[in-house]
Parts: sequence; C-alpha cells; structure tokens
Amino acid sequence: MFRVAKSRIQGKGLFTDAPIPARKKLGEFTGERISVREARMRAKGAKRIAIVEISSTKAIDGSVGGGPFQYVNHSCDPNVFIRIAHGRAEFYSRRSVKAGEELTCDYGESHHDGKLPCRCGAARCKKFI
Repeated sequence: MFRVAKSRIQGKGLFTDAPIPARKKLGEFTGERISVREARMRAKGAKRIAIVEISSTKAIDGSVGGGPFQYVNHSCDPNVFIRIAHGRAEFYSRRSVKAGEELTCDYGESHHDGKLPCRCGAARCKKFI
C-alpha cells in the first residue's frame, strides 16, 4: 500500500498506492527505542533525522531498524497526523488521500527551533520548521 520514492519536498518520501479514507489508521512509527537525551544527541548535526519523542524520557529513532513511516516529510498543510499513546507513535489520515499522493505530517515543535526553511510548498506555508 505504501512505497518510498523521491520527494519534491526533500529526499525520499512515503507515498500511497491506493486511496485512503479520512481518519484511518495507517501504521506505526518503528525503530530503536532510546532516551530523549540520546535522541537529541543523535539529532545534532545530522542531515536526516527520523526521531519521534514519545514521552518526556523516551524516543524512537526510525533510522535504526525503522519502517516506512520514517520517510513521512513535513508539510504545513499535512494529510496525516501522529497520535502518541501508550508508548507508540501511530499515523492516521487527516483527510481523504488520493492514490499516488505523498504522505505528510506537521512536525510541530522540533529541534530546528523554527530556523530550518520549509520546502513543503503549501499555500499557507509557515516558511520555517
């Protein structure tokens, strides 16, 4: 149902091969479970970061043993969202998603502190992540 391919936003992205209805659970962000302290050390200076903090002390590094959801790029007008509950980070569709569309999520607060230029191309882009 999903494929990783070149993204117009950045690097690789995650795309759907079939239409997805709104509010559907798509899957779970997987990878190495680490401390938030370790996650923040790994993020410093990294070119590509695939880390989700799931609590004030725990994080998941999708770049180590992770699945396809590590390739969900940021957008200021996303079509999916992350739900963090019970030590898991799950992806759900915000709206109906067309076959072939790239899956995107609003990263919200990040280690970039609003200084990384956003390349999502949305009409209401905030310009920075």
